[in-house]
This record gives sequence, C-alpha cells and structure tokens, in this order.
Amino acid sequence: MPSDATPDPYADPLRFGQRMQILRERRGMSRTVLGGLLGFSTDWVKQVENGRMRAPGLDVVLQIAQALRVRDLADLTGRQGMHIDLFIGPGHPRLAAVRAAVDALPIGDPPTAPPSPDHLAVRLSRAWAARHSAPDHRERIGVLLPELIRDAQLAVQHAERPGEWRRAQAVLSEVYSLSQFFLAYQPDSSLLWRVAERSMVAAQQADDPHAIGVSAWLLAQAHRDAGPAHYDAADTITQQALDYLEHRLADATDEVLAIAGALQFEAGYTAARRGDTASAWRYWDIAREMASRLPESYYHPATSFSRAVMGAHAVTVAVELHAGPESARQAARADADTIPSRPRRARHRIEQARAYQLDGQPEAAIATLDQAYEAAPETIRYNGYARTIILEETESKGTARRRRASELAVKVGVLAA
Repeated sequence: MPSDATPDPYADPLRFGQRMQILRERRGMSRTVLGGLLGFSTDWVKQVENGRMRAPGLDVVLQIAQALRVRDLADLTGRQGMHIDLFIGPGHPRLAAVRAAVDALPIGDPPTAPPSPDHLAVRLSRAWAARHSAPDHRERIGVLLPELIRDAQLAVQHAERPGEWRRAQAVLSEVYSLSQFFLAYQPDSSLLWRVAERSMVAAQQADDPHAIGVSAWLLAQAHRDAGPAHYDAADTITQQALDYLEHRLADATDEVLAIAGALQFEAGYTAARRGDTASAWRYWDIAREMASRLPESYYHPATSFSRAVMGAHAVTVAVELHAGPESARQAARADADTIPSRPRRARHRIEQARAYQLDGQPEAAIATLDQAYEAAPETIRYNGYARTIILEETESKGTARRRRASELAVKVGVLAA
C-alpha cells in the first residue's frame, strides 16, 4: 500500500479523532460542512480530529455518526461492542406518544364503551386520506395514531361475537400498518419491528386476505431494508403472501388485486437490490399487467399501487440496478403529477433525483429534490438517500449548484441556517 494511502479505520485501533477524519474525508465532506451539521465551528472539528480535544460525549458522537452517514457506530468509535445501525432520520416530536400507545397494555374495563370496528374503519380511512393529502404527513398521522391504536386494541379486547372480533383484528392490523409509515426512518428500529409483527398476527387472526397482504408487504420491506442478509427473508414473505392470495384473485376486490400487484413489485424491488436485472423487470411487468386490471382512478391507500404509480416503480427498479442511463430515461418518462399522494409523489421525486445523480446530472438531481420538498417536506427530511445527495452537492465545485444545494440543506435541516 502506498505510504500516502488513506488509513483504514477498521484495521488499526486509531484514536477517535483520526477515525472521524478518515470517515469525513471518505465522504468528501469538509470540516466546515461537518461543523455546520453539528452546530460547532470548523476549528472545533479540527481540534477533535487532531487530538487536541478529548472525544465528545455520547450525544455528540451519535450526531457525528449520523452526519457522516456511518451505518455502524463501531466504525467511528473503534469499539466493536457498539454495533448500532445509524441509517435513520431524526426522531419526530410525536414519536414518544406513538411509542407509548404501542407499549401500553390494554387490559381492564375502558372508561367508555370501545368504538365499533365500523366506526374505527371510518377513522382509519380518514387517517389514510390525511396522510396522502398533507405535506406534513408524519405530523398528521402522529397526532391520530395514539388514540387509533388504543381504541383498536380495546375493540379487539371487548368484541362480543366472533365476526366482530375478526373485523376488529383486521382494523387493528391496518392501524399497525399505518403506524409503520410513521415509524419508518425513526430512531427506534425495535419498535418498527414490533409493530410489523403485531400487524401480521392481527391480520392472521382476522383471516382477512387484504390485511394479510398489506402486513406481508410491509414486513418484506422491513427485511429488505435491513440489508442483504435479510433479502432471502423478504423473498420468502413476499412469495408466501402471493401464494396465499393466488387462488383468491379470480373474483378479488380491487383492494385485494392491488395488494397482490404491490407484492409482485416488491419481489422485483428485492431482485433489483440483488442486481438480478431479468427478474426485477419480469416482476415489474407482472405488476404492470395487474395494475391495468384496476380502474384508472383507483389508488390503494396503503401501498399506493395503481396504474399511476407504475412509472415511478420503473424508476426505482432502474435506480436499484444502478443503471444510470436507463434510470434517467425512466425518470424523464414518469409523470409525477399523476400520483395523487403528496408523500408518494415526493418519494418518486427522490427516486428521480437518485436516477439523475447516477447518470451524472447533479443539477437535475438537486432541482428534482427541490420539487420533492415542495410536495412533502417531511418525506425528504427523513429520507437518507435525499439527505446524502444534498450533502454531497453542498461540496460541489460549481458555485451555483453548491449554493442551491446548501439552501435546500438548510430547508431540510441537514445544515444549520
């Protein structure tokens, strides 16, 4: 190895400051940018890296790890016992209340009669509508979730007839599914897994095909996003759910057909993550055919599956396959304006930005992330891919692009104003 090579933070027990400097430089991040992310001066960063200042406390170490997009805290500290996944966003102010509702034990007689499953279903439908229509969608559903979770649990506990109990279980499963949209990228991975598993248990108790499909869809995503070691589990869950739904599709409702189509795309998404081009596009073709069987205006409330979203799904497949020119071509073809959900539209814009970044079009990437912010600020604020692109472009050599990226970084909250 040449003498001027960058030291490997995994090879030697270097002091904290050296590890911090190595990881910062590997990200192509200046001391000024890192200091801005942390709320400290450039000189403070320099002193920590040079060992003239003691390693900071745990709270600041965690902030540094997040700013450097370190996936495992041990990479920064050198302490192999500190294996903590850090590819998560900042905690939402409503997280504590949602966590308390999930952790509460619903026993004893409620102060008032629990709501009926039908009443809860109406409230849940309104909550989905609020999520799709609001730019601050996490805040909106974060306000609604604690009471929805509590009331759905009570409805199950106090159901008097088998049919009512199964209906209550189906609603509870979907309440937990909605909760996962709030909990994604939040700093409590164990809570997300607990809710995902409870959703599937409730769906199975309900013996409801739609609830089982939605729960499987979300559980497969949780496994896939946990990393390559979990791809097999994601595939198994997806395929088991598709097998379960297969003989129910001949006379299926639109919502059951939609969840089956969404699961087909999920299989393609995981295949793309594996780098299996043929399988990824084959599953996308199957999903597109299933979408064509739905009414043109139909839009599934949980998965967003519809005719309108298939163009966005094509962008995602190409991006996950790291196909730069193809991903940019799909990004240019897909019409975001046909997607009625604001957070899903913002997510699509982020995928388009990833496509343009892959294709060497950083100006288009930043412009598209601006559009994502306008659609739903809370989507981009908690999305690791968007935050990464923005931070990388704040170091651009182009003055105009650097300024635009820095302005967006301040709006999103990854740089101090």
